[in-house]
Amino acid sequence: MNDRVEAGASQQPAAEPSPWNIPNALTVLRIIMVPLFLVLLLTDGGNDVTLRWWALVVFLLAMFTDFVDGYLARRNNLITNFGKIADPIADKSLMAAALIGLAIIAELPWWVPVIILVREFGITVLRFFMIRIAVMPASRGGKIKTVMQTAAIGLFLVVFPLSDVAPSVVSDILLVVAWVIMAAAIVVTIVTGVDYCVQAAKLYKDAKNGNGGDGPSAGDTQTGGDTQRG
Repeated sequence: MNDRVEAGASQQPAAEPSPWNIPNALTVLRIIMVPLFLVLLLTDGGNDVTLRWWALVVFLLAMFTDFVDGYLARRNNLITNFGKIADPIADKSLMAAALIGLAIIAELPWWVPVIILVREFGITVLRFFMIRIAVMPASRGGKIKTVMQTAAIGLFLVVFPLSDVAPSVVSDILLVVAWVIMAAAIVVTIVTGVDYCVQAAKLYKDAKNGNGGDGPSAGDTQTGGDTQRG
Protein backbone atom coordinates (compact mmCIF):
# COMPACT_ATOMS: atom_id res chain seq x y z
CA MET A 1 0.00 0.00 0.00
CA ASN A 2 2.82 2.37 0.84
CA ASP A 3 4.41 1.51 -2.48
CA ARG A 4 1.22 2.55 -4.28
CA VAL A 5 1.03 5.82 -2.38
CA GLU A 6 4.64 6.63 -3.17
CA ALA A 7 4.18 5.70 -6.82
CA GLY A 8 1.07 7.85 -7.09
CA ALA A 9 2.78 10.76 -5.40
CA SER A 10 5.72 10.56 -7.80
CA GLN A 11 3.36 10.90 -10.75
CA GLN A 12 1.99 14.25 -9.55
CA PRO A 13 3.14 17.22 -11.62
CA ALA A 14 6.00 19.19 -10.10
CA ALA A 15 5.11 22.51 -8.57
CA GLU A 16 6.01 25.59 -10.59
CA PRO A 17 9.25 27.25 -9.41
CA SER A 18 8.98 30.53 -7.58
CA PRO A 19 8.86 33.53 -9.93
CA TRP A 20 11.46 35.18 -7.69
CA ASN A 21 14.51 33.89 -9.54
CA ILE A 22 17.49 35.19 -11.50
CA PRO A 23 16.10 34.54 -15.02
CA ASN A 24 12.96 36.54 -14.26
CA ALA A 25 15.02 39.28 -12.63
CA LEU A 26 17.09 39.54 -15.83
CA THR A 27 13.90 39.72 -17.87
CA VAL A 28 12.59 42.59 -15.71
CA LEU A 29 15.98 44.29 -16.01
CA ARG A 30 15.71 44.04 -19.80
CA ILE A 31 12.30 45.70 -19.71
CA ILE A 32 13.71 48.51 -17.56
CA MET A 33 16.56 48.94 -20.06
CA VAL A 34 14.13 49.76 -22.89
CA PRO A 35 13.28 53.35 -21.82
CA LEU A 36 16.91 53.91 -20.79
CA PHE A 37 18.04 52.83 -24.24
CA LEU A 38 15.54 55.14 -25.92
CA VAL A 39 16.62 58.15 -23.84
CA LEU A 40 20.27 57.52 -24.70
CA LEU A 41 19.47 57.06 -28.39
CA LEU A 42 17.10 60.01 -28.85
CA THR A 43 18.76 62.70 -26.70
CA ASP A 44 19.84 65.68 -28.84
CA GLY A 45 18.20 64.08 -31.86
CA GLY A 46 20.64 61.18 -31.75
CA ASN A 47 23.60 63.50 -32.37
CA ASP A 48 25.38 63.08 -29.03
CA VAL A 49 28.24 60.70 -29.83
CA THR A 50 28.91 59.71 -26.20
CA LEU A 51 25.28 58.88 -25.52
CA ARG A 52 25.11 56.94 -28.77
CA TRP A 53 27.95 54.74 -27.57
CA TRP A 54 26.09 54.18 -24.33
CA ALA A 55 22.90 53.37 -26.26
CA LEU A 56 24.83 50.67 -28.12
CA VAL A 57 26.21 49.30 -24.84
CA VAL A 58 22.74 49.14 -23.27
CA PHE A 59 21.28 47.44 -26.36
CA LEU A 60 24.01 44.79 -26.47
CA LEU A 61 23.79 44.24 -22.72
CA ALA A 62 20.02 43.80 -22.95
CA MET A 63 20.40 41.26 -25.74
CA PHE A 64 22.99 39.43 -23.64
CA THR A 65 20.57 39.20 -20.70
CA ASP A 66 18.06 37.68 -23.14
CA PHE A 67 20.49 34.84 -23.85
CA VAL A 68 21.48 34.40 -20.21
CA ASP A 69 17.97 34.32 -18.72
CA GLY A 70 16.84 31.70 -21.24
CA TYR A 71 19.91 29.57 -20.61
CA LEU A 72 19.54 29.73 -16.83
CA ALA A 73 15.80 29.03 -16.93
CA ARG A 74 16.24 25.91 -19.04
CA ARG A 75 19.32 24.61 -17.25
CA ASN A 76 17.93 25.09 -13.73
CA ASN A 77 14.27 24.33 -14.53
CA LEU A 78 13.20 27.83 -13.51
CA ILE A 79 10.49 28.20 -16.15
CA THR A 80 7.53 30.12 -14.72
CA ASN A 81 4.26 31.54 -16.01
CA PHE A 82 5.59 35.03 -15.35
CA GLY A 83 8.65 34.32 -17.48
CA LYS A 84 6.54 32.90 -20.30
CA ILE A 85 4.67 36.21 -20.52
CA ALA A 86 7.37 38.71 -19.59
CA ASP A 87 10.19 37.34 -21.75
CA PRO A 88 8.53 37.87 -25.15
CA ILE A 89 7.25 41.27 -23.97
CA ALA A 90 10.83 42.27 -23.10
CA ASP A 91 12.18 40.97 -26.42
CA LYS A 92 9.57 42.64 -28.62
CA SER A 93 9.74 45.90 -26.63
CA LEU A 94 13.50 46.18 -27.03
CA MET A 95 13.37 45.40 -30.74
CA ALA A 96 10.50 47.85 -31.27
CA ALA A 97 12.33 50.58 -29.33
CA ALA A 98 15.47 50.14 -31.41
CA LEU A 99 13.69 50.13 -34.77
CA ILE A 100 11.36 53.03 -33.95
CA GLY A 101 14.19 55.00 -32.34
CA LEU A 102 16.39 54.63 -35.42
CA ALA A 103 13.47 55.73 -37.59
CA ILE A 104 12.81 58.80 -35.41
CA ILE A 105 16.41 59.99 -35.85
CA ALA A 106 16.15 59.23 -39.59
CA GLU A 107 18.74 56.46 -39.66
CA LEU A 108 16.14 53.98 -40.85
CA PRO A 109 13.19 54.64 -43.16
CA TRP A 110 9.84 54.13 -41.42
CA TRP A 111 8.80 51.26 -43.69
CA VAL A 112 11.45 49.04 -42.06
CA PRO A 113 10.02 49.12 -38.51
CA VAL A 114 6.47 49.01 -39.89
CA ILE A 115 7.10 45.76 -41.80
CA ILE A 116 9.05 44.09 -39.02
CA LEU A 117 6.84 45.16 -36.11
CA VAL A 118 3.54 44.36 -37.84
CA ARG A 119 4.89 40.86 -38.43
CA GLU A 120 6.39 40.49 -34.93
CA PHE A 121 3.36 41.61 -32.95
CA GLY A 122 0.93 40.00 -35.36
CA ILE A 123 2.57 36.59 -35.01
CA THR A 124 2.83 37.03 -31.23
CA VAL A 125 -0.92 37.63 -31.02
CA LEU A 126 -1.53 34.69 -33.34
CA ARG A 127 0.57 32.35 -31.22
CA PHE A 128 -1.18 33.40 -28.00
CA PHE A 129 -4.52 32.78 -29.72
CA MET A 130 -3.39 29.39 -31.05
CA ILE A 131 -1.97 28.24 -27.69
CA ARG A 132 -5.48 27.03 -26.78
CA ILE A 133 -5.21 24.59 -29.67
CA ALA A 134 -1.50 23.76 -29.86
CA VAL A 135 1.90 25.31 -29.24
CA MET A 136 3.55 26.67 -32.37
CA PRO A 137 7.28 26.13 -31.85
CA ALA A 138 9.77 28.59 -33.28
CA SER A 139 11.21 27.57 -36.62
CA ARG A 140 14.89 27.67 -37.50
CA GLY A 141 14.05 30.61 -39.76
CA GLY A 142 12.58 32.46 -36.79
CA LYS A 143 15.82 32.08 -34.85
CA ILE A 144 17.88 33.21 -37.84
CA LYS A 145 15.58 36.20 -38.25
CA THR A 146 16.15 37.26 -34.65
CA VAL A 147 19.94 37.00 -35.00
CA MET A 148 19.86 38.98 -38.26
CA GLN A 149 17.66 41.73 -36.81
CA THR A 150 19.91 42.04 -33.76
CA ALA A 151 23.09 42.17 -35.87
CA ALA A 152 21.62 44.75 -38.27
CA ILE A 153 20.35 47.00 -35.48
CA GLY A 154 23.69 46.76 -33.69
CA LEU A 155 25.50 47.86 -36.85
CA PHE A 156 23.09 50.75 -37.45
CA LEU A 157 23.64 51.86 -33.86
CA VAL A 158 27.44 51.82 -34.19
CA VAL A 159 27.77 53.54 -37.57
CA PHE A 160 27.21 57.11 -36.34
CA PRO A 161 29.41 57.11 -33.21
CA LEU A 162 32.12 55.17 -35.06
CA SER A 163 32.25 57.83 -37.77
CA ASP A 164 33.54 60.21 -35.09
CA VAL A 165 36.66 58.14 -34.40
CA ALA A 166 37.29 56.16 -37.61
CA PRO A 167 37.78 57.04 -41.29
CA SER A 168 34.54 57.63 -43.17
CA VAL A 169 35.19 54.64 -45.41
CA VAL A 170 34.87 52.34 -42.38
CA SER A 171 31.45 53.77 -41.52
CA ASP A 172 30.36 53.54 -45.16
CA ILE A 173 31.33 49.86 -45.34
CA LEU A 174 29.54 49.09 -42.07
CA LEU A 175 26.44 50.90 -43.30
CA VAL A 176 26.37 48.78 -46.46
CA VAL A 177 26.83 45.61 -44.41
CA ALA A 178 24.05 46.74 -42.05
CA TRP A 179 21.66 47.25 -44.95
CA VAL A 180 22.53 43.88 -46.49
CA ILE A 181 21.84 42.11 -43.20
CA MET A 182 18.69 44.16 -42.59
CA ALA A 183 17.37 43.36 -46.08
CA ALA A 184 17.99 39.66 -45.47
CA ALA A 185 16.31 39.94 -42.06
CA ILE A 186 13.24 41.58 -43.63
CA VAL A 187 12.96 38.78 -46.22
CA VAL A 188 13.27 36.08 -43.53
CA THR A 189 10.83 38.01 -41.31
CA ILE A 190 8.17 38.03 -44.04
CA VAL A 191 8.75 34.41 -45.10
CA THR A 192 8.60 33.06 -41.54
CA GLY A 193 5.51 35.18 -40.85
CA VAL A 194 3.72 33.61 -43.81
CA ASP A 195 4.90 30.17 -42.65
CA TYR A 196 3.41 30.73 -39.17
CA CYS A 197 0.09 31.73 -40.73
CA VAL A 198 0.08 28.54 -42.80
CA GLN A 199 0.91 26.49 -39.69
CA ALA A 200 -1.86 28.16 -37.71
CA ALA A 201 -4.43 27.55 -40.44
CA LYS A 202 -3.47 23.86 -40.59
CA LEU A 203 -3.56 23.45 -36.81
CA TYR A 204 -6.93 25.19 -36.60
CA LYS A 205 -8.33 22.99 -39.37
CA ASP A 206 -7.02 19.82 -37.69
CA ALA A 207 -8.47 20.88 -34.33
CA LYS A 208 -11.82 21.69 -35.93
CA ASN A 209 -11.86 18.24 -37.50
CA GLY A 210 -10.94 16.63 -34.18
CA ASN A 211 -7.42 15.57 -35.20
CA GLY A 212 -5.37 17.75 -32.83
CA GLY A 213 -5.64 19.67 -29.62
CA ASP A 214 -3.20 18.01 -27.26
CA GLY A 215 -2.59 21.52 -25.94
CA PRO A 216 0.57 23.05 -24.59
CA SER A 217 2.68 21.45 -21.92
CA ALA A 218 4.67 23.17 -19.22
CA GLY A 219 7.87 22.80 -21.16
CA ASP A 220 6.56 24.05 -24.46
CA THR A 221 6.85 27.73 -23.65
CA GLN A 222 10.02 28.79 -21.93
CA THR A 223 11.58 31.91 -20.55
CA GLY A 224 13.90 32.91 -23.35
CA GLY A 225 13.17 29.52 -24.89
CA ASP A 226 12.82 28.49 -28.51
CA THR A 227 9.02 28.56 -28.55
CA GLN A 228 8.97 32.26 -27.76
CA ARG A 229 11.34 33.42 -30.45
CA GLY A 230 9.40 33.21 -33.70
